[in-house]
Amino acid sequence: MTPVRRRILEILLEEHRALGAYDILDRLRAEGMAAQPPVAYRALEFLVGNGFAHRIERRSAYIACTEQDPDHAPMFLICRSCDSIAESSIKRTDLAREAKHAGFVIEHQVLEAEGLCPACTDTAAP
Repeated sequence: MTPVRRRILEILLEEHRALGAYDILDRLRAEGMAAQPPVAYRALEFLVGNGFAHRIERRSAYIACTEQDPDHAPMFLICRSCDSIAESSIKRTDLAREAKHAGFVIEHQVLEAEGLCPACTDTAAP
């Protein structure tokens, strides 16, 4: 793992939230690392491809992976109020079984649900 890849993963782990590529670039520059967009995108592609991070499609952002099982099927719970994102896992076999039944071959899956996290639900309650 290159120093830039390692630092980007550290940034994602430190933040505990999804970050866009330009947020990450700003952090790298503030730390004195010369980083251009292609460098960040290649590093993020490596981290996602090797299971260290996930891309949150809905936000065009990245988050560190919290699961230890490399074959997990991540699902993201995105709070529309505070922008927190929780990673959860579902059984890949359930989705695969339904796809197979329909004659469909899954090549890529992204499961994202948007709503309110427990903290925001509590503050929204009367």
